[in-house]
Amino acid sequence: MFPAILLFIIVFVTACSSTKYIADYQSIVKKVEIDSVPKEFEEEALNYIQKDIRPSSKIGINVLIYNMFNTKDGKYKTSNIKPLGTPPPILDSALVEISRNQIEKYLMSKGYFNAKVKSGIAVKDKRAEVSFKANPGTPFSVNKVEYDIPDQKIKELYLGNKDAFSHLKEGKRYDDDSLAYERDQIYQVMKQNGYFDFSRPYIKFTVDSNLNNSKANVKLIIDNPVDKPRHAQYDIGETNILIAPNADGFPDSMELNKRIYKGVRYTDLSKKFRRNPISRYNFLQEGERYDIRNESLTYDRMYELSVFKNVKIEYNRPKDSALVVNPVIQLIPQKIMSNRIEGEIPFNAGTVGFTLSNTYTNNNLFRGTEKFEFQIKGGLQSRLGQGTSIFKDIYQRDFSVSANLTVPRLMLPFISARPSRRGGMPRTIFSSSYVYGLQKNAFTRKVILTSVAYEFRESKSKIHTVTPLNFEYRFGNVLLDSLSSNGAFANNNNIVNLLLLDRKNVTFGVKYTFSLNAEKLLTNSSFIYFRGDIDLAGNLMQGLSRLFKTRVDTAGFRTIFGVQFNQYVRPEFDVRWYKSLGGDKQFVARINTGIGYAYGNSKETGIPFEKMFYAGGSSGVRAWQARTLGPGNYNRGESLVSEEVRKALFGFDQTGELHIETNFEYRYKLLNKFFGAKLKGAVFLDAGNIWNVSSGASETRFDFKKLGSQMALGAGTGFRYDVQYFVFRFDIGLKLKDPQFTGSDQWVISKFLGGGKAFRSAYDAANTPDRYRFVQYNFGIGMPF
Repeated sequence: MFPAILLFIIVFVTACSSTKYIADYQSIVKKVEIDSVPKEFEEEALNYIQKDIRPSSKIGINVLIYNMFNTKDGKYKTSNIKPLGTPPPILDSALVEISRNQIEKYLMSKGYFNAKVKSGIAVKDKRAEVSFKANPGTPFSVNKVEYDIPDQKIKELYLGNKDAFSHLKEGKRYDDDSLAYERDQIYQVMKQNGYFDFSRPYIKFTVDSNLNNSKANVKLIIDNPVDKPRHAQYDIGETNILIAPNADGFPDSMELNKRIYKGVRYTDLSKKFRRNPISRYNFLQEGERYDIRNESLTYDRMYELSVFKNVKIEYNRPKDSALVVNPVIQLIPQKIMSNRIEGEIPFNAGTVGFTLSNTYTNNNLFRGTEKFEFQIKGGLQSRLGQGTSIFKDIYQRDFSVSANLTVPRLMLPFISARPSRRGGMPRTIFSSSYVYGLQKNAFTRKVILTSVAYEFRESKSKIHTVTPLNFEYRFGNVLLDSLSSNGAFANNNNIVNLLLLDRKNVTFGVKYTFSLNAEKLLTNSSFIYFRGDIDLAGNLMQGLSRLFKTRVDTAGFRTIFGVQFNQYVRPEFDVRWYKSLGGDKQFVARINTGIGYAYGNSKETGIPFEKMFYAGGSSGVRAWQARTLGPGNYNRGESLVSEEVRKALFGFDQTGELHIETNFEYRYKLLNKFFGAKLKGAVFLDAGNIWNVSSGASETRFDFKKLGSQMALGAGTGFRYDVQYFVFRFDIGLKLKDPQFTGSDQWVISKFLGGGKAFRSAYDAANTPDRYRFVQYNFGIGMPF
């Protein structure tokens, strides 16, 4: 704690000392105020103050970094300036005058035609305060709207559509933005109705503010083309789809395909793409009226195929006078195949390991833009501090191989699905994988997964994924027979989840997922994000087994091919509220909950192990390592009294059937330029836990009356290094309240602040080889949520 406080003091003092680097006649702007601007325009008015005279944050860490790298001999450098941090805002009267003028013009654009703004500067000890005081006057309202549109068809089209978009209405406050919006909407309406040559300069406005009572008349003018009596409407003619031979682009000359099919001439110079998968997403159809929305839709879908690095649509006109335009869609392919090797080193105070994966991708497997991915992944985890080499104490091994094929259309049997015009590209996803896990002297786990899913977009923000076929086959072994036979963990309800691994079972089920506003997650805007999914298994198998009277095993479970099938329901919801606080500041509140409930053929055995929930980790309650929190008030030292068993189960996942978690996070910018990227900060508060609902000891089962005593609480701070395409994240979580203890002992923050060493020593002695950590470090790529 002391080093952090010392660093804060150094940062604050150094940031406040920037005045020593400037000349005697210069001053640093410490405060800027705007007074008497109408409240609804205050925030926007601040944006018209020139950036170079806006004061830095009170802590001034951006200025600190700049001062560290861009001062020499007690002065600011004038050359060889490093792009790190932000320079202090040095007072410039010319910029003050520009800001005053811009604020005044901004108020006029909002209808305050008589607005006046005055500026003031006060300087003391090289520190300046700048003020702007406005006298906006009375806002002008629109008195009357007149139209000067000689083309009668254009006029009818505008008047017939304007009620759906127009902000230009009599009696409303005059606003330049309303006129600009009106111009853009008129342009869109015309381009959607065949007016290929229509452009924004045809649209003009005149404003007469020389009326009494602060009112203005507005006239809308839509000119005709020069020397023409009206605007022309165009239809779509023959479409050419051209694919370049490679990523270098098109040759100087080329021979086009002589065949035209359904109004499309398809020429693939690369010889890599079949016609139908590409032409399916051309929405510029011969004989239809030109509509810019179909052009935009064609652009979007061609890019979403993920095989073209450049898409360009141009139009040719026939030599005759026919009102027809012929689209030419030019597609330049990108690299089809790629191979990516990734690795990571997960570690904490008690373990260290690595994972390594190799992913091969082919974006055009069957010449129809089908994306194929094949991945092999493996990892090892070893204990630290056990008096032996980490290579001799590898306690966990993981291996998986998976293959996915994504087809850019809905492959539905007996149904010919039309290409999607709404939302985004529909997809059919075939997936298959094999997962193997081994924990030394504890268990082996093997899972085979196969599924078929359909993904489609209702709109840009609403995504549906339906998995009508989900097959899972699990088999494994518990390797603790010797310990079980001598009673070391026999009949211990706290490790009932381990026994889930010691059985064969098969799952036939369906899944459904819906997400809202997923495309906004990397923005700083205000919105609600929602993701909900439900996993339902076994009902069809149960019905068929009863109908055909399939075999029932000795334990009374119905089987298929001699293996018990699972029957359960598992819904999960993730709801988040993102609130923009201006600039790079944002507040996020989140609640994530889910439950797995086994019934029917699985009532006695529970849901599969992989369907259980866990708490902790870089996207959960961050003060705990992943899979080490809960369930409920579970305490490993009290439940697993034998050190032999604890060693055998070291690192075994702590899981539950119910999960409740909530997070609060405030995000802000630390440095705008930090080695070429933004460095952002965050402070957070996390709460949550997992529980059992159908089995386990009483301290691990959910009881609403015990909810307060069973919730874990952690807080912390973090950094996000934003390099545009990736966000590298580092979070430090501190335990505040730990539910594995009882009463006031749960508030472990008091132990951290005093007596932590003795507390840890006592805990470690009773829980060997587990160790207690007040602080948890989390590394990750991407935002936590």
